Parts: sequence; C-alpha cells; structure tokens
Amino acid sequence: MNISQPYLLFLGDVTDPLSAKTARGIVKWRPEACLGQLRLTEDTISLGLTELTLEQAKQQGVKTLVIGTANAGGFIPRNWVETLIAAANLGLDIASGMHQRLTDIPELTHLADQGLIQLFDVRHYDERLAVGNGKKRSGKRLLTVGTDCSVGKMFSALAIEQALQQLNVDARFKATGQTGILIDGQGISVDAVVADFISGAVEALSPEFNDHEWDIIEGQGSLFNPSFAGVSLGLLHGAQPDALILCHEVGRQHIRHLPHAQLPTIEQTINANLLAARVTNPKVQFAGICLNTSILNESDAKELCQQWSEQFDLPVTDPVRFGVDSIANKLKTL
Repeated sequence: MNISQPYLLFLGDVTDPLSAKTARGIVKWRPEACLGQLRLTEDTISLGLTELTLEQAKQQGVKTLVIGTANAGGFIPRNWVETLIAAANLGLDIASGMHQRLTDIPELTHLADQGLIQLFDVRHYDERLAVGNGKKRSGKRLLTVGTDCSVGKMFSALAIEQALQQLNVDARFKATGQTGILIDGQGISVDAVVADFISGAVEALSPEFNDHEWDIIEGQGSLFNPSFAGVSLGLLHGAQPDALILCHEVGRQHIRHLPHAQLPTIEQTINANLLAARVTNPKVQFAGICLNTSILNESDAKELCQQWSEQFDLPVTDPVRFGVDSIANKLKTL
C-alpha cells in the first residue's frame, strides 16, 4: 500500500475532537504532507489548516483525500458520500481508515476499475503474502512493544524516527496500523492479516536493505493482552528486532477493557518479549522505556523516569513531555 501525498484532510461534520485523532496524528508527524482541510459545516472541528474546496485542493496539487476521522462502528456516513464521489470525479485518490470499505460505494469502485483513481482501505489488506521464514536480514530494526495496547507504541516509534533523523541517522518508520499508514503513506495493517501470515507481512514490510540504517517498526497489542497477543507475537518474530522499546502507561490498573486481566510488571514484559524475539534474533536487546506519565505532575514524572532508568539500566522517558533523545543516542551506539 502506497498512498500518494500531499493530502487534503476530510473531517466531515465531526464535532468530537477525539474522533479526529487520525487527522491530528497526520498533521503532527507529516505536516508537510497536509495542504489543507475540508469541513462540511462550520461546527466541524478544525485542525487549523487552510480551508480548501475540492477544486482548490486539486489545483494546489493534492493527490489524496484522506478521511481523517473515526466513529463508532467505523461506517462512512451517507451524507459524506457525495463529497467522496465529487473528489473521485476530480481525479483525487481516496484513503480511509474506516471499517466500511470505500469499495462498497459503487461510484468509487467504477472509477477505480477504470484506473482513474486509487482507493485505499487501510484497515484491510488483500494482497498476497508469504509466511515468515525467520532468515537473517541485513539492516537494523527496532520494534516498540508494550505492557498493553494503546500505551504509545506508534507515538514512540515516530518520535524515535524523528530524533534519529535529527542525529543524521537514516531511520524509516514502518507502519503496521491504519493511523500509522495514513501518516506515512504506506505500510500494512497487520490486524487485517490472516494469523499465519503476520510474521511474513512484517518481513515484507521491513525486507533486507542497505540504503539506510534503521527501520522503526510500529508495534501492536501486547503479549499479555488476551485479545491481541497473537498479533504482538507475529510482529516480534517478523520484525527480527535488534532493539526493543517498552511502552507503558503509568497508573493503568488492568488490561484495557478487561478488568479481570492483570497488567504485567515491567520485568515480566521485558523477559517475555526478549524470550519471544530471540526466536528470530538471539542478539535482541531493550534500548529504552517510553512512559505515558500524564497521571503525574511533571516533577514526579521526571523523578520516576530517573528511578526506572537506574533500576533497569536503560534510558527512560516520556516522549510527549521529555522527548526521546536519550533513546536515540543509545541507538546510535548499537
């Protein structure tokens, strides 16, 4: 999947700021790819981008209209379809992270079948994949892992990519989820891949390379999450990581949405991920810990990071509050 940039971010008529987290992520990490926004009403949330009509966007060089919002159920509202069809008729590709496929809209499918546009349903993956083989590949790879899902694995991976690039280290983010794919324009949504092919999908996403130094692979789920551990294990094997980054939300009481499931300790998480990752890379090591310390004040967060850094002999930071320079500097030595 390779989505052409730059983008026009379509926000529909969404008024809940949380529903636009995908669009906000694109603006934060790839601002140069965002030429403007399109809203259907004045009450729709704004990202502070230039307001563009479809015609203006086309004239300014936009390649893809991106649906930058999500809703309960992941369906495309009926009152958005007219705008999507109009964009396609102008020759704009369309990308969506919704569960409902763009190909469910006959007018869009007709234009795509004619080769006039491309449709990107990033939550779905229909191309052929091979099973993983675990053969040693050239290059260096980092994978973010976590004590649970939704603890900052994508954010940490993007922050580390950026920090390494600022140190003149050629690092490439590799997206494995729908938001990451829309941010970077390419990737494979591994939760849409049949289980047998997850490790093979990651091998395809991060093949042998010689033209850059690090692939920074976005992690998913957690080995300790009863719902998503299978995806996490496939990622660990397919990534063949040289370095792991542990992500954790301070103060979380249990596995997300599963109050009966206990959250693992940091030690358990480190040990389990190293054991699993050594199946394809016996030399794998942890290179840092990224924390979400939003429950703490800044002083207490700094103190906790220092304590854990001494305890685990690793750089420990909150990427939002303190950045990830300490981790990037460690990676330069690996």
